[in-house]
Amino acid sequence: MMLRTIRLDPSDTFVFPVAAEPGEWAVTGSFLFWGRDVDALAGKERAAFRSGFAGIASLGFSTLVVAQPMRPGEHEAAVDALARQLIDRLGAPDIDAARAAATEELAFAASLADHDEGTLVAMHRTFEGGEIREQYRTLKPRERAAGADSLHAQARAFTFHEVVEDDAPDERIDLIDMMTTRR
Repeated sequence: MMLRTIRLDPSDTFVFPVAAEPGEWAVTGSFLFWGRDVDALAGKERAAFRSGFAGIASLGFSTLVVAQPMRPGEHEAAVDALARQLIDRLGAPDIDAARAAATEELAFAASLADHDEGTLVAMHRTFEGGEIREQYRTLKPRERAAGADSLHAQARAFTFHEVVEDDAPDERIDLIDMMTTRR
């Protein structure tokens, strides 16, 4: 099992400086904050520090990740992708060092994904005593009670639906125009 980014609503796109795309393999991303003055972080950077997992493909952030199975070929591809990010964006000295760090990051992420498939994981990151500390929470799907009928077992307080906004009419309000036409 491995962590994969998930987006239940659009909030990550305006909470973080860069949002991970849904479905990216993910790591905690704490390495993105090493050596930085965490107390000086503000706004979207601070939100990313506090609760963002890093998508491997984008190094964008995701509030939630989900435990999903990962095939062996996908694991090697994820190590290679993260190693390339460590070299290109973070200045790792060479591919061997980058692959070693990427392998370690993925192993730690896999340990956090040691749950049933579909379990959601959230993180809260703090900076205490000169060290980054992380706490993790999980949300597992409800188990069906023994003897429950299928109608009630499928009942949910809410469901998630993907909405494509491209078909929506383009609505814009020009406040400047409204102010000048009133005069």
